[in-house]
Amino acid sequence: MTREEKFMQEAIKLSQSGMNNNEGGPFGCVIVKGDEIIGRGNNKVMCNNDPTAHAEVVAIRDACKNLGSFQLADCEIYTSCEPCPMCLGAIYWARPKLVYYANNSKDAAAIGFDDSMIYEEMKVEICDRKIPIISLSRNEALKIFNEWARKADKNVY
Repeated sequence: MTREEKFMQEAIKLSQSGMNNNEGGPFGCVIVKGDEIIGRGNNKVMCNNDPTAHAEVVAIRDACKNLGSFQLADCEIYTSCEPCPMCLGAIYWARPKLVYYANNSKDAAAIGFDDSMIYEEMKVEICDRKIPIISLSRNEALKIFNEWARKADKNVY
C-alpha cells in the first residue's frame, strides 16, 4: 500500500464511522502535512444540525486549529468523495497543495447527494437564480470595503 493509499484509507474509515454513528452522510476526510495527519473530519451535518459540516470543512477547521494557521500550505487533502461546490470553495480558500478523492460526484449522486443543481445555479445570472438573491445597502457596505482598502495593518490573504 502506498503512502497515499494509506491516508485515503483513513478518510474512508472516517466516512464509515460517521455514517455508522448517524452523524451525517458517508463522507470522510484527512489532511496531511509531511507524513502526519493534522486534521480529521467526517460529515457531521445531522449531529450538528449544520448544513456546512461536510467532512472537508470539518477537517479543514481541525487542521487549521492544529496548525495555528488559516491556510494549509504544503498540505494534502484526502477525501472519500470528490468535493461538493461548497467544499471545493473552502479547499481553494485553504490553499492546500493537492487533493486526492475516492468516489466521484456521479457516485454521490447515485446515493442521493447530487450537487449538479448548485453547479448549474452558479452559471445563472444572479437575478435568475432559484433562491432570490437581492442586493441591499451596498453604499453603506462599500464604506467598510473602502476602509479595508486603506487599512495599513491588514493581513492580506
